[in-house]
Amino acid sequence: MKIEELAEAETTLVSEFGLSMGKGMLTEDAIHAFQKIIYAYYHEHARRLPWRETNNPYHILVSEIMLQQTQVERVTEKYDEFIKAFPDFPSLAQAPLQELLKVWQGLGYNRRAIALKKSAELVVRTYTGTLPSRPDVLMTLPGIGRYTASALATFAFNQPTIFIETNIRTVFIHYFFQNQSGIKDSEILPLVEQTLDTSQPRTWYYALMDYGAMLKKWYHNPNRKSAHYHKQTPFKGSNRELRGMILQALTRGPDLSERALIQTLKMDPERVKSTLIQLHDEGFIKKSGTKYRIA
Repeated sequence: MKIEELAEAETTLVSEFGLSMGKGMLTEDAIHAFQKIIYAYYHEHARRLPWRETNNPYHILVSEIMLQQTQVERVTEKYDEFIKAFPDFPSLAQAPLQELLKVWQGLGYNRRAIALKKSAELVVRTYTGTLPSRPDVLMTLPGIGRYTASALATFAFNQPTIFIETNIRTVFIHYFFQNQSGIKDSEILPLVEQTLDTSQPRTWYYALMDYGAMLKKWYHNPNRKSAHYHKQTPFKGSNRELRGMILQALTRGPDLSERALIQTLKMDPERVKSTLIQLHDEGFIKKSGTKYRIA
């Protein structure tokens, strides 16, 4: 389905069923028409992503943690390498942190790597190596909030849960809130629930996400109308960049002193010192004498 055909179908849908009001119960005909458009696009333009080719809960967990605050393209580059290095819960649970961070390098937000390892340890220790399927139980694992727990229940176990992420939010704002701004997720969730294809929730959410990704390319990001929208701060020169540089330096070779790190990174000494304290307090690195190493 071409963009011109989509625009025509969208116009017909909105004018025929009044979807732009963004409130009230939708008719069965309106829901069917909405689903038909989303699926029509998906059947022709579905993104081929490696974590969609499996039902392995561990692999899907890895992808969901990687996808937190990270673009799909960057995750695609790292996903296969990570699964090859740590193919299951036991191998990840037993992996040294230094080895884990080496593989994770390039994804950023390294706290996620530690949370993922801790989750693997908990799954092995408490759930005999099998990922729980209930969202409320999944939320007890490190680094897993309500969205990720619901997404895991759907993508790993095909359960019809209700959740929103950036691309899904984009679709519903585009269709149901065209002339509004400051839209809250609490206004969108009832529509997500009404339009959910409970017979194949995994495929339906994949279709919504791909449609939303398309909308961001063709339109002036409808997500800007969301009350929850915020522009990510630049990575260059940020504390996130400095944290990554320090961890990268420590994973490459022998233990390094504070002075050696400052000379190697050529960064402001006070920033390096305060970041070393943060990383130490968070459990990423250890200090022995005057030198630091990966914990």
